[in-house]
Amino acid sequence: MELDFERCYRAVDSRDPRFDGWFYTGVTSTGIYCRPSCPAMTPKRQNVRFFPSAAAAQGAGLRACRRCRPDAAPGSPQWDVRADLVGRAMRLIADGVVDRDGVPGLATRLGYTERHLHRMLRAELGAGPLALARAQRAQTARILIETTGLGLAEVAFAAGFGSVRQFNDTVREVYGGTPSELRAGRRGPAAATGAGTLSLRLAHRPPLHAGALLDFLALRALPGVEVVRDGTYHRGLRLPHGPATVALTPADGHIDATLRLADMRDLAPAVARCRRLLDLDADPVAVDATLAADPALAPIVAAEPGVRLPHAVDGFELAVRAVTTQQVSLTSARTTLTRLLAATRPTGGAGSDDPADGLVAFPGPAEVLAAPDTAFRMP
Repeated sequence: MELDFERCYRAVDSRDPRFDGWFYTGVTSTGIYCRPSCPAMTPKRQNVRFFPSAAAAQGAGLRACRRCRPDAAPGSPQWDVRADLVGRAMRLIADGVVDRDGVPGLATRLGYTERHLHRMLRAELGAGPLALARAQRAQTARILIETTGLGLAEVAFAAGFGSVRQFNDTVREVYGGTPSELRAGRRGPAAATGAGTLSLRLAHRPPLHAGALLDFLALRALPGVEVVRDGTYHRGLRLPHGPATVALTPADGHIDATLRLADMRDLAPAVARCRRLLDLDADPVAVDATLAADPALAPIVAAEPGVRLPHAVDGFELAVRAVTTQQVSLTSARTTLTRLLAATRPTGGAGSDDPADGLVAFPGPAEVLAAPDTAFRMP
């Protein structure tokens, strides 16, 4: 992917946060890479290189800036809208497919050869699938180091590394310090949460119309799977290594996320699915500007900026919801799906002070297939 030097440099010089995640700034004189909005002094032109991904910057021998934490920036909006090979590959890498199945598994899922996949990712992002997955493992490791009390060996395997040595080498190379140094320098103590519970912040580009997101999700919430209560969205998830629940609360400039995981290896997939559900990688300024060009929409956009397009945490669930809702009204569809849920598993959460208690994931294909015909009453 070609990056226009002048446009990128202007974004860096103005410290424009809208470009965070679109590209990364490498400073050859210091050996670090930053997000465009980094508050540090603007580097000289001759010392700057621009990269389309954090993995490409790491491949050039640069380490992440500890001041702006470029790996924590919102992701590129391209992966939400692109349906081509690269877009699909990036979504699967974010979901941890390379960590679980390797590059051969990723290529099989996409229906291409490993060689062609590597060539396309290198051309678009400056890094192959292994390097992109490695960059994600490093980010997951940093989150676990700085927000949990897990032992460093546990962090290594939870983040997807094959060995503690590989974990130590990668963290040292990407962040310029050992895992123990990162833990010693974390901002405040780890949150006091239960076993398997993590609290973290999900970044997004402002503005965010939180009310529209929560209203959309509340209107479609299915009992026992999801609930919106007191400004927080709770739901059950089915992740590669076990079940989980998540609580998502819009806050000032970010989303507070509390994850209850059966297996810490599911952190990266859980974060990726929550980000996609809430459309957190979108560029709302660009979206609003495009919609506001229509005279009929301009007043609405001005009154309600930052509206997102919610996605889903599971493709099969989305397909079932889409078919059901297209056949009948939204209200009737909820009734139909609630009956299906009751036939496939017990409804949870009732009578508990904690809205997350008893929440489970939407039934998978095998569970729906095994349900009697009377459980799925469609016209």
